[in-house]
Formats: sequence, structure tokens, C-alpha cells
Amino acid sequence: MGGDGHAPYAGEILGRFIAASRWEEIPASLRHEGRRALLNFFGGALGVARDPAVETALRVMAPFSGGGHATVIGRAERLDAMGAAFVNTIAANLLDYDDTHLETVIHPTAPVAPPLLALAEQRGLGGKAVLHAFLLGAEVECRLGCAVSPGHYARGWHITSTCGVFGAAAGCARLLGLDAAQCWAALGIAASQSAGLVENLPSAAKNVGMGNAARNGLLAALLAQAGYGAAPAAIEGPLGWARAMGDAPDLRRVTGGLGTRWEFARNTYKPYPSGIVFHAVIDACLALRVPGEAIAEVVVAGNQLLLDRGDRPVRNERDARVSIHHTAAVVLARGEAGPAAFSLAAVRDPAVAALRGRVRAVLDDGLPRGAARVTLRTGGGEERSITVTAPRGSEGQPLTDAELEAKYRANASLAGMAARAEEQIGLLWSLEDNPDMAGLMRGFAAAASPG
Repeated sequence: MGGDGHAPYAGEILGRFIAASRWEEIPASLRHEGRRALLNFFGGALGVARDPAVETALRVMAPFSGGGHATVIGRAERLDAMGAAFVNTIAANLLDYDDTHLETVIHPTAPVAPPLLALAEQRGLGGKAVLHAFLLGAEVECRLGCAVSPGHYARGWHITSTCGVFGAAAGCARLLGLDAAQCWAALGIAASQSAGLVENLPSAAKNVGMGNAARNGLLAALLAQAGYGAAPAAIEGPLGWARAMGDAPDLRRVTGGLGTRWEFARNTYKPYPSGIVFHAVIDACLALRVPGEAIAEVVVAGNQLLLDRGDRPVRNERDARVSIHHTAAVVLARGEAGPAAFSLAAVRDPAVAALRGRVRAVLDDGLPRGAARVTLRTGGGEERSITVTAPRGSEGQPLTDAELEAKYRANASLAGMAARAEEQIGLLWSLEDNPDMAGLMRGFAAAASPG
């Protein structure tokens, strides 16, 4: 029972879990998954370090930064912890190249890792503490997502942002050494700061929701440390987070097997910089590819989530990364699906644009989430079809460590850091052995411009 005689609250149970977790009890396989996630995270952030969205966020945050204590990945500038958390989260999620917990469609690392890295850098903490806190935060984030899925996302809540703030709060609470009651309070405070809309995904407003999840989670933990409290049932109460956002939560998914069964162990990594539900479309089109001029029609079938996210007009590169029509057209036209395939130049490519007009999306509720069937019809009447249920990068076909390293090197090259990539990869694989996160983070900063 809880301290007031009531059955334990969700936040109470999670607070105990966060505070009581011991490093020795974290499975070696899960520790490794955490290192994989951070390798993927740093690469994704490096690859867009000079993107206008990152430049703009940095320019807006800099005048309000309380002091340059934290690294902005791939940049020479430094911000305070909250500013760096905000900008690094935007960078990590910008290309839709980050990790994914497919059941919830949460991208676990982007909102959780940046505030932990900034806090550790500011306070002289080590890599083992960061990795431990990250795994706990990501687990809390994914479990809360499972408890409200799929209705939460279907109502228009951007679940990475709305659940990410809990993950950031949980991880920061652990890193700050808060007790169980303070961890519980941090989660309750985070509940009042949860926001983000699916409608905004093709716009820069998505980035704001993501960045706020990271810095608001840090703020929640700091406030709890300073004595702020929250309602006991802020998560599941009649007027709490879950019900206010539309659903009675399945609390079994929050607390069942806590500490023994890890949701974060189901994390996956993207081989392509686009929405996760489009990866089956990419694999099918790569396998089916014929000369674009021979294609009379492309029919892409998928479940309701695929159509809801991807049956849209394409006006810019943000649209392209979440478009069924662009995904199929660019892969069939170019035979590749790297960052250039989802650039503004690719959107405006006449050959790609012409083929987009021949792509049709149809509903097939018999296909599971993440699957797709692509059918090509040629001008000569030939028809070919492929169904992909386990695309590259999924739980059924996970990326190897070597593939994640190759992806990292490609992203580091985009940042002009190809020469430092091997050293950086080594730092991340040995993260828990590093007692100095400030020193580690310097390895991911750009050199200051002369003068």
C-alpha cells in the first residue's frame, strides 16, 4: 500500500524503481543497447549540426543562456544545461533518423539523453551514472507510452514529446540522486509539462515540442530536488495526465515486470532518415525497382497508421520524410534512401515529382504496424508486388553494431568530423568507463572559429 493507505500510485512505484535501481542489476545486454542508442543519437545530432533549424534554435536560446557549461553537439558554442538540452534534442530528431520503440512510435533517446549529458557535464559526473540514468529514463518513457497507446497518438498527441518529458524527468532525477519521493514528485511535475501535437510533425513546431520535453524534464527534476511536490495521482488520476489526454491508462504496462522485463530492450534503429512506418515501403521499392519511365502506377498498401502519417501532399523536405508518395517515388527513381533522398532538391526533382503523381495509397488493415505491400504496374501491363513485414532496422531485422558504426561515420562526415569519427565511436562504446563526461563531451564539439 502507499503511504496514505491507498494502493500504490503509478508515479510512486516508478519513483521507487528510479531511486532504488542498482547498476549491478542492469543486464549486460541492456547496457549494450543503451550504448547503441547513444551512438545512434550522437551521429544523428552531428549530421545536422549546421542545419538551419539547429542554427535558429541556437540563435534564439543563446541570449537567455545562463552560462556556457554544456556542449552543443557538433558546434563550438556552449549553452546552459537547459539550452543545450533543447538544441541537442532538436538536432537528434531533426532528420527522423533516431531510434524507435515501434509499439508506441516513441523515439526514446532524443528527449532523454540531452538533459542527462548537459547535467553530467555541468556537475562533473561520469559515464556510468549517465548510462544508468538514461536506461531508467527511457524505460519510464516507453512504459508510459505503452500504457496510453494507441489512443494517445491517435488523438493527435505527439507521443515522443508527451512521454519524453517523463523520461527526461526520471533520468535527471536519478542522476541528481533524488530519493523515491522526490522522483515521484518529478514525474508528477513533468505531467503538467507534457505537450506536443502530431498535426505539427511536418513543421518546425515539432522541434519545439521535442526540445521542451528535454528541458522541461530537467526542470521537473530540479524543482523536485528543491522541494516542489505534485499530486499523488498526477499520471493516472481522474483529472491526471493520461485521462486528460484521452485515455484511462493500462497501469499493468507501467508497473508489470518493472526491473525484470525491459521495454527499452525492444528499441530499434533506422537505416533510413524517414518516419519508421515508411521503412517497409523503402525496402519493397528497393527490391522492386525498374526504370521510372516504365512505371504506370505504384500502389502502396498499409494499415491505418501508415495512411494517417503518410498520405499527404509534399511541399518540402519535412513532408518528404513522412510521405508515402515521396518515399516510393524517390526510391524507385534513384535507388537509394539516404539523407539526399529526403532533401528539398529531391522534392523538386522533376523525375521524382512526376513519379509521385503515380503513387496511390490504400488501406489494408490486415497488415501489421510497420509493414507495407508495394505493387508496381508498368505501361506494358506487367504487375509485380512485394510485402515487407520486417524491414531493415526492425526487431525482426535489427541493425548490427557494425551497421550503426557505418551510419555514425556517414553522419560525422556530414558534420565535417570524419577524421574524429573512430575516436568518437570508441568514446561511446566505453562510456561507462569514463569518469569525466565534461571531457567526453569536448570530443563532440566543433573547434572555435579563428578570431
